[in-house]
Amino acid sequence: MPRNGLLIQYDWCTGCHACEVACKQEHNFTGGMVGIKVHELVTVGPDKVHTDFIPVTTRFCDLCAERVKGGEQPACVKHCQATCMMYGPVATLAKAMEKQPRSSIYAPK
Repeated sequence: MPRNGLLIQYDWCTGCHACEVACKQEHNFTGGMVGIKVHELVTVGPDKVHTDFIPVTTRFCDLCAERVKGGEQPACVKHCQATCMMYGPVATLAKAMEKQPRSSIYAPK
């Protein structure tokens, strides 16, 4: 069976935090506990300010193992407003990543 993972394409993230909310609700996390966290990175250039939103998985992310067993996508992927996340075999994600340089793959054991 192929190893599955999560591809996050940073160029398309709008910072809506829907992935965080979906994850917290799916796992009933409380307080500051999250499986994915959207970080905001502000950079200042000589003539403009730019904001990047970077979703990062935490050690609590299990890629929604129970949802996936039932044939569903992880909650963060399903609820991503910008559709900048993709779930599937790591080999497939790596091919998609070649076309999207500002991206990363999370693939736990």
